[in-house]
Amino acid sequence: MALNFGRKRKQLPRNRSLITMKNSRSPISEQYRTIRTNIEYASVDQEMKSIMVTSAGPGEGKSTTVANLAVVFAQQGKKVLLVDADLRKPTVQYTFRADSTYGLTNLLTKQKSPQQTIQQSQVENLSILPSGPIPPNPAELLGSNAMKGLMEYLSQEYDIILFDVPPVLAVTDAQVLANECDGVILVVQSGGTDVDASKKAKEALLNAKGKLLGVVLNQKKMKKGDYHYYYYETK
Repeated sequence: MALNFGRKRKQLPRNRSLITMKNSRSPISEQYRTIRTNIEYASVDQEMKSIMVTSAGPGEGKSTTVANLAVVFAQQGKKVLLVDADLRKPTVQYTFRADSTYGLTNLLTKQKSPQQTIQQSQVENLSILPSGPIPPNPAELLGSNAMKGLMEYLSQEYDIILFDVPPVLAVTDAQVLANECDGVILVVQSGGTDVDASKKAKEALLNAKGKLLGVVLNQKKMKKGDYHYYYYETK
């Protein structure tokens, strides 16, 4: 029986821009490349093909972080897939101005094939898989056997797969998917994320047997200059 994906999604602005695309030589872009390098160092003993990016709560920059990471990995020449696994408030289609009529939900319910849902972005080597229609049961879909099978298929087709998932403390989606990915990155906002919330998010991911690679601290103001930067540190 087909699922009813009738919920209307909130329209987001279509002017989202990525600094790694707009200005690859900026200090912020360099920080994203530093994060990329640290991830590669973390994969010395184990290949990191699937990486999930999440946050403790909403509005902390996890979607911007994962999108920029996808770009810098693609700029390195890797075959990259960015999957919008935030089936509640998806943003990838706005960031890359993609058609989200069909996407991940259609794949998991066997309504469409990867060839019908995965799109080439404007960035060379970077493909995207939008969320597709918003389902009534996101956590169940992400924890399904269909999701496990899809991840196995994608790992054979791409060098690295990045997943944008909902905040850890808001819903269970991130915990459901954490154990299926090779690594997890937690994004926190400087001056915005509560310390206790960050600790709870970390504990939730570890309890879900997720491999926490590190934490990205964003919106940290530099003492010199008027830009913000992203800083990565291991747990």
